[in-house]
Amino acid sequence: MSVGKVASVEALNGSSVLLPCTYSSCIGIQNLYFNWQYNDNGTYRKICEATIKGPGFEPNVILFWDRVEFVGSSRSSNVSIVLHNITFEDEGEYICFGRNPKEKFRNHSTIYTLIVVSELKVVDKTLTIIIASAVGGLIGLLIVVMLLKALILFVIAKNHEKNKECLVSSSGIDNTENGLSGSKADNKPTPKA
Repeated sequence: MSVGKVASVEALNGSSVLLPCTYSSCIGIQNLYFNWQYNDNGTYRKICEATIKGPGFEPNVILFWDRVEFVGSSRSSNVSIVLHNITFEDEGEYICFGRNPKEKFRNHSTIYTLIVVSELKVVDKTLTIIIASAVGGLIGLLIVVMLLKALILFVIAKNHEKNKECLVSSSGIDNTENGLSGSKADNKPTPKA
């Protein structure tokens, strides 16, 4: 039996609230008995109960509270209930219990805590917005720096490539051996007779 990722919920006085519960078995189910109970200061009061004969069979749920609605389905392995028009007296622990004879009558249960409030809290999200903005700004700054680096490296590579072209085209004819003007050969003095 499982109540999912959140084992408690805050609900507004006078509203309806879903109490989720699902079941699973690696060897299948047969005559799975389940019930919901409310822990009333150590005394467990039954809310509803039923037996699921097998996969695909919907349970015939017996309800003991008039403000309770069974919303589960055996097709989705779900035995959830909804409490309508909740009051402060409904606050506390709700137990989803199950027993599968195919698992040698092992008992499974999970506890769901209901907190009833007169008004829902307004969560201040200012700090979250500030942190998200700072992180977003930092990521944006890193992107700009990376783009500038790529642009600078591109310009340097183009400039270096242009300098190589100039060097290759000006040294295409080697005049150093001929002693022609503009060559790198040493100027030799004219021989004296």
